[in-house]
Amino acid sequence: MAERRNPSRRAGTASRPGGGALRVAVTGASGFVGGAVCRAAVAEGWTVFAFGRRPGVDGGHVGQAPYTSWDLLGERPEPPEVDAVIHCAGSVTDWGPARGIWAANVDGTRNAAAAFPGARFVHVSTASVYDPFLPTVMATEDAAPVGRYVGAYGASKAAAERCLERAVILRPHAVYGRGDTTLLPRVLGAVRGGRLLAVGDGRQRISLTSVDNLVLACLLAAAGPVDHGVFNVTDAEPVVLDDALRAILAERGIDAEPYYLPLKLVDPVAAVAEAAFRLLRRPHPPRLTRYAAGHLAVERTLDITAARTRLGYRPSATSFAGSSDW
Repeated sequence: MAERRNPSRRAGTASRPGGGALRVAVTGASGFVGGAVCRAAVAEGWTVFAFGRRPGVDGGHVGQAPYTSWDLLGERPEPPEVDAVIHCAGSVTDWGPARGIWAANVDGTRNAAAAFPGARFVHVSTASVYDPFLPTVMATEDAAPVGRYVGAYGASKAAAERCLERAVILRPHAVYGRGDTTLLPRVLGAVRGGRLLAVGDGRQRISLTSVDNLVLACLLAAAGPVDHGVFNVTDAEPVVLDDALRAILAERGIDAEPYYLPLKLVDPVAAVAEAAFRLLRRPHPPRLTRYAAGHLAVERTLDITAARTRLGYRPSATSFAGSSDW
């Protein structure tokens, strides 16, 4: 696992067809990925317009770009003229009412694309569009979408891809890094009594995506010669799950050992927990869901040849260096 590099300035300087800095709109700018994209695009010297659902954000979160509150399911503000849209908005949860997840991921994507009809559209999708019931082994982009999903998240993200007529679609897997609100918190939340509870046998290979690498891919997609296509976006090489978990624990200074449970035993327990939480109308998911259990329980690796060759994507290796400060 290598040292993490900053994505700024690695996408090259881009200019508009008529001259001047590239003008980009970023949706989901108040979130983890969207904020990171804004900061990197501003660092490139681009003109950035940040949009997010929250009423306001700290200027540093979006690189001091002008910020506009916009719920993609509500009234549309007057859109600026831009060359590209980097669409990072959407629901990233595997828990909650399916109707809300579908609305955020499908209707929200459709509305964002409609607001900027002449701009290149870069859509941040997910590797959850691949078949969740089978191992994903160096999957190429044509292996998804599929016809079956565990829940609304994967199904809605697949539907969002289908609703786009012409776009650059990026599929990261298990995004982590500074500001992460999902992957690392979920891993650390599984530590109990000196054990980090995980599913599988620990030897399964996993493709992870640092937020820095995802940001790099977003900038390349917005500025490069390719104006449509689907691209897997991960770190340079897959890692072994046990190695990754031990690296996280070491960086965090946590005295615990990974402890693995068979998926065939965990999956029915997770299904019962989900049913109970839904019956009780709990707003938050149980600590273990079927989506979470299957997410890293078997091999989940992606082939990034297309991104390397067509986008010029040169990702860094998986690294949790400095994660104690995240």
